[in-house]
This record gives sequence, C-alpha cells and structure tokens, in this order.
Amino acid sequence: MIPLLLLLVAAASSLHAQSSAAFRAVDAAVEEGIRLGTYPAAVVVVGRRDSVLHAKGFGHFTWSNGTSRPDPRTSLWDIASLSKVVATASAVATLVQRGQLDLEAPVSRYLTDFAGGSKDQVTVRMLLDHTSGLPAYSPIHRGQPTLAAARSKVLTVPLTRTPGREALYSDLNAMLAAMVVESAAGAPFADVTRREVFEPLGMRATLWKLPSPDQTRAVPTARVSGRSIGGVVNDLNARTLGGVAGHAGVFSTGLDLGRFAQSWLRALGTPEATTWLTTATATRFTERGLTSGTRALGWDTPNLSPDDGGPALYGWCATSTTLGHTGWTGTLLWLDPASDIFVVFLTNRSYAPRNEKRSFDQIRMIRAKVSDAARSAVGKGC
Repeated sequence: MIPLLLLLVAAASSLHAQSSAAFRAVDAAVEEGIRLGTYPAAVVVVGRRDSVLHAKGFGHFTWSNGTSRPDPRTSLWDIASLSKVVATASAVATLVQRGQLDLEAPVSRYLTDFAGGSKDQVTVRMLLDHTSGLPAYSPIHRGQPTLAAARSKVLTVPLTRTPGREALYSDLNAMLAAMVVESAAGAPFADVTRREVFEPLGMRATLWKLPSPDQTRAVPTARVSGRSIGGVVNDLNARTLGGVAGHAGVFSTGLDLGRFAQSWLRALGTPEATTWLTTATATRFTERGLTSGTRALGWDTPNLSPDDGGPALYGWCATSTTLGHTGWTGTLLWLDPASDIFVVFLTNRSYAPRNEKRSFDQIRMIRAKVSDAARSAVGKGC
C-alpha cells in the first residue's frame, strides 16, 4: 500500500508541475487583478469534460494577508447570478426532461397570481431567455417585507414591454422561474435543486443558507463600516426572499462548479457518458431564440463583436459555441462543448475594490485574459 501511495503522490506532483508550467499565463492574469486592487481573493479551475487540468487559489479572503487563502476545494463563494444556471435553469431542465414542466406553457399555469393583461402571454421559456417583458430590476427588499409579502411583490411587478419582443436581462425572471419550479415539483426550491442538480452531479459542497460552521469558509463579499460581511447572500432581494431565490443565493466551491460544467459538457458532447440530462434536453437549453439576442435558456452566449471594441464576454478567443454566465460579486463560469473546455473563475470583486468605478472594467479585461490564457494552455487559442 505504501509504495502505491508514493507512486500516486509522485504522479500528482508531476501533473502539478506540468499544470503550473502550462497555466502560468492564467495565473499571471488572476494575480494582475489582485495587484490592481480589483479583488483580494480568487480561485480558478480549468478542465475538460473528463478531467480537471488546473485548480488554484490566489490572494487572501480580504486585503489583509492575515486572512485565509482561498482553496478551490473548500472555500465557499457567493456565486450570485451564476445561481441562474447552476440552480434555476438546470432544475427547470430536469423537470422539462421528465415531463413535469412545459417550457411553452404560460407562467400563469403554475403561478395563478401572475396573470392578467399581457402577463397571460408570458411563457416559462420567456423567463429563461429574458424576453418576458419584465423590467430590469425591482427593489423587492424595500420596506423589509416578510417572506410572503416579498414573494407577492415579485408576482405583481408589472410588465414594461410586450412579451416575446426582445430580451432585457432581469433578476425577476429567475425569481419567478424558481417559483414555477416549486409549483411544478411540489416542493421547496432549495429541496428541488439539491435533489435534481447538486446531489446527482456530486456537488457536495454546494448549498443555500450556510450553517454557522460553514460560514468561516465563506469568502467575504462586502465590507461595511470596517467589518467584513460573508456567509450570507450579498444580494438584498435574495436575502429578503429567505436566502433562496432563483437569481442568487447559491454558495459553492471552485471544484464543485467544475463538476457542474463537466456535467453539461458531457451532456452536450458525449451523450453516452451522462445519466443526468439527455443531449436533446441540454441542447435545447443552449439554443438562442429569434428575439432573445445572446440569451439562451438560463445561459448567455458571447457577442463576438462588442460595440465598444473590447473583448467578448468570455474573452477575445470566445467562440459561437461558448456558453456561460457571470455574477455581480465577481464570479464567472463558461464552457465550450466544441473545444471541450470549461473555466471557473471566482473572485470577490464586490469586496472593497480599490477603485469601485473601475473595478467592472478591470474585471472584464481580467476575465478575458484568464479565459484566453486557459484556451491557449489546452491548445485551443484564437
């Protein structure tokens, strides 16, 4: 047993050495964000559908070197809007596959209080591709409503555009989609996502509403009056909705999100290797509609020629087959089934960046550099 263990350790050390050499440009790009003051902490995970090629943590939980160093295996991140694909769209996909939920059905079939006027035309699909006609934002948290009152406020937000005409990204769509999931499955949203997504994909560290012992592993996402805030969802609307909402609230690790990306890559690229989503279902959720712009069902795809001349959402080397999402706290996940690669890049950009206004532009450029360097490292550069 001991000689075998030594061989495994030696092999792991050799792989790490090779990985470190191939991914130096990735590491340099992540470290640039820390040097610029964009975020104090980060992890990056790069892999293929059947393997993890690089996983590493950078910096510290806060700007103090005395705080913890993030770890891709154990550090928990408020993944913000990545929740829209990791939890909401994925849960919808499993229910659609099983015939429990109809994408083309009106939302009012599942949520009777979401009805009247143009709302009767809004379908479940429109919630996922952001063509519902709902406004970009509504302060559900204002007035500190009870959970029941907050859910009622979500249901009664009026439309501002004709349903199906064009896409406008809105957290409200995902909030409602989560409620649709609850209605269709007959169970609380947290239970459905755990049963249908987290557990089948082996995402054992992924959860909602962190218990007290796990909060010490949570990377802080804000600093208020000199105090670091972490372990509770950053988004105020999600917090008002009990910490479990379709648009935000999931906490996860870098490697758990890698497992999630691998599951989608297998479903899209090697149908015989998956027992979760069929290729037909997975493909259906990655297709853009005629009026949804870059939006697929939950997923976003890159505009390969941004009007400002900057990089596409997932780098200058992003392709038309790339799918992904970003999160306000500083999170990113994308995958490309045609190139068989995924990238998970998690930061806490929302934690006291040195220049708040510039941090969004800075992280856009850093994400592009990380993404392109990862493609180059696996031989899939521009």
